[in-house]
Amino acid sequence: MKAVVNTSSKTSTIRNVLFVGVMTICSLTICVSMLASTMQDIKQQRQALINELKSYASIIAFNAQASFAEAEKAIIQTEAGFADERENIYNDYAHTEESRLRSFEAVPMFHNIHIYRLQQSTGKLALYSIYNARGVGPYPAQLEKVSSFIEPQLSDNYIELSQEIRLNDAVAGFVFIRASQQELHSYIQNRVLFDLFTIFCALIVVYLLTRQLERRFTTPINQLMQLVQSVAKDKDYHLRAPQNNIEEFNVFGKALNTMLDKIERQIIKQQQTEVEIRELYQGLEQKVNERTEALKSSNQELLNTLATLHQYQNQIVETEKMASLGQMVAGVAHEVNTPIGLGVTASTLLQDKLTGIERAFTEKKLTSSQLGRFLSESKENLGIIYRNLERAASLISSFKQVAVDQSNDSQRSFNMAQLINEVLLALRPNLKKTRHQVLVECPPELIIESKPGPINQILINLIMNSLIHAFEDNDQGEIHISVKISGTRCQLEYSDNGSGVPEAIKKRIFDPFVTTKRGEGGSGLGLHLVYNLVTQALNGKISFDSTLGFGVKVLIDFPVINNSHKSTS
Repeated sequence: MKAVVNTSSKTSTIRNVLFVGVMTICSLTICVSMLASTMQDIKQQRQALINELKSYASIIAFNAQASFAEAEKAIIQTEAGFADERENIYNDYAHTEESRLRSFEAVPMFHNIHIYRLQQSTGKLALYSIYNARGVGPYPAQLEKVSSFIEPQLSDNYIELSQEIRLNDAVAGFVFIRASQQELHSYIQNRVLFDLFTIFCALIVVYLLTRQLERRFTTPINQLMQLVQSVAKDKDYHLRAPQNNIEEFNVFGKALNTMLDKIERQIIKQQQTEVEIRELYQGLEQKVNERTEALKSSNQELLNTLATLHQYQNQIVETEKMASLGQMVAGVAHEVNTPIGLGVTASTLLQDKLTGIERAFTEKKLTSSQLGRFLSESKENLGIIYRNLERAASLISSFKQVAVDQSNDSQRSFNMAQLINEVLLALRPNLKKTRHQVLVECPPELIIESKPGPINQILINLIMNSLIHAFEDNDQGEIHISVKISGTRCQLEYSDNGSGVPEAIKKRIFDPFVTTKRGEGGSGLGLHLVYNLVTQALNGKISFDSTLGFGVKVLIDFPVINNSHKSTS
């Protein structure tokens, strides 16, 4: 049964992910850095403009201070006592100050400059001198708010600031400046255009470099992918991954080559096993045909079973799902070879005895005691031949049932306990080499309707997984299989007391290629296959729990039809 692959979720290629990722990171980095640089530059330019205006304000305040001092000196010299006389003297000097202010026509950013004088008679500010740039109308006097402009205030187009005029350590007035930000706005606009052009050029360079980087990474990936596709399509395991100048791809290629080497050796070993089985079959067929016609039916069944075994061995090489069957072939062949060897030995002995009787009969030297002993020995040898051939046929029949179930995913009614026993019998060559125990808790009369093939494969994969991984350092492990029926659901619990699974891979235990035997022959597909069989073939659920050093526990829950009551009725 081929695994069903879910293609509904949206996927993307490494090329696209790499390109989008690099372009996004570089674009964000460039834009953020340019934005930060521009904002910092604009801030510095604005501060520089403010500092420049403060310098001009200080100069104007210094000149106004001198003007105020000269006016006060003139008032003292003329001994002007009336307020009108004092104001006239100040007005004369104010005209002189206005002449000075007109020199700021050379500075286009100055739109309005006011000089305010603090009147001694009233204690209020009065407009002393004023400057308005050409084409710019007069600006209202800021008598009430001028002191608030000590800290510069910025609007959309203007900067307004004031500076105290001090005379004899006392405030004598204020300088008010209203300047345009047009030059600053022009600078900001040019800077933004320059930054956009710089970002555009940088993105073009990043695009070209990203494409180059993308080709550098995707070319070896495509080579490895084409190699895997060729191996999967043409079954050519002689192909090898080429060397690569990128270390990670080179390590992956070496691991892939190691896997292909092991697969190739396994195929060669499998072919040698097939040759041995074929030779064994041919010799067995010849000897059995020579000895007795009565064993023809058993021999024919053995022939058919061996042919079925040969077919399933070919399927093992082609699909990963049948990999567990390949592990049992060599063991079953060894198990079958023992009773067949005993049968061949007994039949050979029988033939030798028959030759001696035939010679004695021809020479007319045959005695009744000799004939009786021959008949007794013949009966014993035929019994040995029959028992051992029946044992071989039983082993092959059980293995055949396991193989048939693994290749067939159809739903039928079967005895659950009998299915588990057949799996254990098929795995007996692997189990008898150890002192591990398999404990089964399943009602012997439990008959359910489900898919025995996936259940068969699940049990084989779980047991082999325990033998290979869990009991590596344990000579007397224990496997526990429990089956319970709850309504229309079957709960199959599998546990062992082996070494357990590290916490780092427990959450990824059902992912493909996750194994603790990396580089030692472990493919990491066993539990992934179990997960697919439970969730897809049986439409069930599976959970996994393990603590390092205390074994594993797998709980499988899938829908069934309980036919036990039908069989009992």
